[in-house]
Amino acid sequence: MTLQRKLKLVGSDHVATDSDSTLTIKVAFASADHKHVDQHFGAAAGFVLYKVSSSGYELLEMAQFGRLDMDGNEDKLGAKIQVLNDCIAVYCQAVGASAISQLRNAGIQPIKVPPRTPINGLLRELQQDLRDGPSAWLARAIDQRQPRGADRFDAMEAEGWSE
Repeated sequence: MTLQRKLKLVGSDHVATDSDSTLTIKVAFASADHKHVDQHFGAAAGFVLYKVSSSGYELLEMAQFGRLDMDGNEDKLGAKIQVLNDCIAVYCQAVGASAISQLRNAGIQPIKVPPRTPINGLLRELQQDLRDGPSAWLARAIDQRQPRGADRFDAMEAEGWSE
């Protein structure tokens, strides 16, 4: 399966470096209509990707894929995971075990939601979660995305060692 179309909105320079120093995350939704989560991850015809912070959300890009055969061939997931490479999570109607493993290895949390769940409602929930302090899954996902500097070893040394 190959990526057929990708629409990326320009003029969002502040996405990578959020100037107001609030936490900003990138999430994806498996959607054909761009309004609801209505796709199985492996069979998704497309994804919509958003930037979310405690103060708002913004559509970043949309990706559309070609026709997919449900043949159990796991190689077709690579193009989809590549499109989601900066995302902290992907919301979908369903997701298979192999896809879960590949997504987690890429640092992306798969989240299963009921069919036709409105995307704007999920975005508002994420905003509220960021305002109130991230839930356990979100805090863990954010922590995994943090750069690991050499100073972490100094911090471990300062804690001491006990046997």
